[in-house]
Parts: sequence; C-alpha cells; structure tokens
Amino acid sequence: MTLFQLEVFLAVVQTGSFTRAGELLNASQSGVSHSIGDLEKELGIPLFTRNRKGVKLTDTGEQILAHVREIMNHTEQIHQAAAASRGMNSGTIRIGSFPSFSANVIPELFQAFRSHYPGVELLLFEGSYAEVEAWIKAGVVDLGFLADPSDGLDTVQLLSDPYVAILPANHPLRGHDMISIEQLTHEPFLSLKSGCEHLVMSAFQERGLSLNKQFEVAENSTILSMVEAGIGVSIVPSMILPAVPANVAVRPLHPPIIRNIGLSVLSQHMVSPAAAAFIKEAQTRFLEHT
Repeated sequence: MTLFQLEVFLAVVQTGSFTRAGELLNASQSGVSHSIGDLEKELGIPLFTRNRKGVKLTDTGEQILAHVREIMNHTEQIHQAAAASRGMNSGTIRIGSFPSFSANVIPELFQAFRSHYPGVELLLFEGSYAEVEAWIKAGVVDLGFLADPSDGLDTVQLLSDPYVAILPANHPLRGHDMISIEQLTHEPFLSLKSGCEHLVMSAFQERGLSLNKQFEVAENSTILSMVEAGIGVSIVPSMILPAVPANVAVRPLHPPIIRNIGLSVLSQHMVSPAAAAFIKEAQTRFLEHT
C-alpha cells in the first residue's frame, strides 16, 4: 500500500463520497475508485459499502481507520521535523474547540501563532466538549481545547473561567452583589445544554438542591435572549457573555463555580513539532494574561 492510497482512504471517509474525495484531492472520481479498489484488493477485504446515498465504512474499515490516521499523523511529523531542520516551519495542525472558546479566544491566538509560523496551516474543528474529546482520542484532531477533560489525555492547563448568574434586568435579586445557588432553586431555570452544564448540575446536587428547570438551550445567544425576555434565570460561564449584556443582570456566584480550560493531546510524546509550537504559543499568551 502507498501513502497516497491511505490519503485517498481518509478523504473518502471525510467526505462520504468518491466524487467529493476526488474534488478534495484534485483527483478524478475514477482515480479515487481505482486507488480504493487496489487497496481493498491488496488487503483482501472490502473497506466501504457502496449505495446510492454514498459510501460507508465496513466494520473492518472502522478498525483500520484509527491505524491509518496514526500512520498519516506520523508522516506529517516526519515532514515537519525535516522542515524544521532546514530552518523552515510548515505543516498542518488540526485543532478542536468548543464554541465559546472559539469565539472569544481562538481569533487572537491563531493570529499570534501565524505571525510566528506563517507556513503552518491551522484547521479548526468546532464541537461540544464530548465531540472535541472524541476527536482527540480518534486522531481526527491533533489537539483540542477542553474544559475539565477526562482521564486518558495529556492536558496543559491554560485558564480558569468562573460561572456567573444571569438574571432579567428587573429581577428582584439584581440588587445583590453576589448570588448563591440556594437563591435560584425556585426560579424558572434555563439550562445551557452544551457540555458546560454538568458543573452547575453537580453544584446543586452536592448541596442536595434541585432545579426548577424550564428549558434546555443549546445556543449561547438564545439563552441570553430568553433571560433578557424575562423567561427565566441561568448560570453560565462568564466567557460566553458579551462585554456588556443588554438588559441582563450579571452577578458572581458564592461559592464560585469554575471551569478549568486546558489544551489536550492524546500524548505529549507524540505531538508534531508544529503542534508543540502551538501549545507553547498558547501557554505563553495565557501566561501574559494572568
């Protein structure tokens, strides 16, 4: 088998189509089919099932996928190490992130990194905490920003993001300097269902309290609009808030609820030179802001 065949294999997995894989690789549909056919013939097994809706990995293809991604990752590391030894900086870094971090931190961080390493391409994959963690473990991304990641990943801690209570502007609790979760137990509660809500739920459970949950909302902007309209109250990470939320009262919590955000990789010993440089850039920038 050849590296090109493995690249074609990944392109078909990514696009779900021989035609779109060809477009991605600037190759013909017949060329993609031929490469996959030769690979299947060499391995003696079908890698994809074909139908009118596209192509789908077979069970064996799913097992092989992780190995192919690992091979291509090592290949990228070889190219980057060779480029670095020639005094060049090149390569591609695939980065996972959750929406509030993408919106508030990623633009400045990417701009700073590109100013130092203009030859390195940055690809952003945005998803929930669970999706980003799964992408890291499956090799879809090289590294990812996560809040309180699970065991099994190497994580560099970057910053802490405190949660705050958000209330309608005319809410009776707006006059308090701080809000306790006990004060919110009987309020109509809007839960931000994006992965960050588990810390809020845990805080209530640890104190034997229950929530008067009214709605579960996926989008940050939606929950702000609903609080502004007086539909309920919520507890959210401070990072999701605009500098001055319109018609929303924002109060710190006592005791505090904090999510710790870090940059995670599958293994610190397996990162490419470009990814290692990105991690160092992130650490430097957050150290400057602490």
